[in-house]
Amino acid sequence: MNRDLIVDARGIHAWYGSSHVLHGAQLQIARGQTVGLLGRNGMGKSTLIRTLLGHVAQRDGHITLFGKDASRFKPHKVARLGVAYVPEGRGVFPNLTVRENLVMAARRGVDGRNDWSFERVMATFPRLKERLTNLGAQLSGGEQQMLSIGRALMTHPELIVLDEATEGLAPLIVADIWRVIGEIRKSGIATLIVDRDYRRVLAHADQALVLQKGQVLLQGTAEDVANDPALSTYLGV
Repeated sequence: MNRDLIVDARGIHAWYGSSHVLHGAQLQIARGQTVGLLGRNGMGKSTLIRTLLGHVAQRDGHITLFGKDASRFKPHKVARLGVAYVPEGRGVFPNLTVRENLVMAARRGVDGRNDWSFERVMATFPRLKERLTNLGAQLSGGEQQMLSIGRALMTHPELIVLDEATEGLAPLIVADIWRVIGEIRKSGIATLIVDRDYRRVLAHADQALVLQKGQVLLQGTAEDVANDPALSTYLGV
């Protein structure tokens, strides 16, 4: 296996009950690389993410994470390898304050790194600094998304997975989230991004792949995918 690959998933199949969602999908992410995962609604993007993270019980195929066979790993074991997940719906604890949501997740990276301190997260998300004593349930959708990303960063991940990073957010907040995604990329953390704004995904990604009915039909550098005439067909744009 290529030593730079931190994710190497091949021949991935996944089911929800009798519904066969993924049909031999593959995904590779190298250390420090940003990968965009594109496709229309219902094509299997979130299922592929959840399968990699161990959330889908009915799965088949081979998943290697950081050189370890993680094909049957449970979610907590995947997280301990250095994978952080910002889920669709954000997953903020509604009855904890902003400070508590952040601090409860904080830990050093697998190599002892402590780059994303509480202070750095506050500097990155000044809006959260003004709301430290607010409960998660009292935040706007955009603030909850910032909190979810900030919490993920405080685990010092090797890989951060962003599912529907900007869905339903106001344009100013969306611009702020993409600014932070750019900072994450510069910091050397590998990133897997799902977002409906495919142009912005491709502008921030090194590599990209397009899912159609649970299969990868287009894959390559973000530039090559952006220029492929088939892209508009697969995305329905």
